Amino acid sequence: MQRYFIDETLKVGETFELDTTVSKHWRQVLRAEPGAQAEFVDQAEHLFLGQLGEGNHTKILKTLPATVELPVDVTILSGLPKQDKAEWIVQKATELGAHKIVFFGGDWSVARWQDNKVTKKLARLQKIAHGASEQSHRTHVPVVQFSPSLKAALQALDYDKLLVAYEEVAKQGEQAQLTQTLSEMKPGQKLVAVFGPEGGISPAEIEILKANDGVIAGLGPRILRTETAPLYLLAAASTVWELQGTL
Repeated sequence: MQRYFIDETLKVGETFELDTTVSKHWRQVLRAEPGAQAEFVDQAEHLFLGQLGEGNHTKILKTLPATVELPVDVTILSGLPKQDKAEWIVQKATELGAHKIVFFGGDWSVARWQDNKVTKKLARLQKIAHGASEQSHRTHVPVVQFSPSLKAALQALDYDKLLVAYEEVAKQGEQAQLTQTLSEMKPGQKLVAVFGPEGGISPAEIEILKANDGVIAGLGPRILRTETAPLYLLAAASTVWELQGTL
């Protein structure tokens, strides 16, 4: 069943009017007719079943159970990647349950965002996150942000654990910190996971991360691309927290 996010508070029994974007997709692209039903997530992240009436009027029929979000809020803090990799990271990280996605200008980032283009780029990425949340039937749309540096990004984030995916310790055979950190998390806590750009995380940035109580971890024996590593982390988190039922 199709799912849409609605920027207002919904209640069972009430009727609301679809906005232009939802109306165009549901009524014109999917050819929905009066009586058709879809799922709606309101601004409080509550899930409802709605039925299309005449025009753009839709009636809320009932609430629906929603247990699709990770039990821990995971923020992906990624060094700014090249080309369209940011779009890939946002789309796939959203599908895998990321709560927030923040890109930062790393010391060794090859890509740079000009100040006058940041707003436009973030709007594009936020739209991708919105679509991916609908497609994967989530109740939360991750916020996508940009920070000019790792230090500035950390100062703006609140977290209980800071995990750093670092290929140099992976090369040395480190294999325990990822599972240990994930297992220590409790429902409702916040995890920030840091990933370097193509050039990697600089020694100066590693020192900043250590000063902020960052746990330096390897992601298995293989070296992953900057757009692959966050997905590995999120898949591992889902396995530990959801499939194994540790939280």
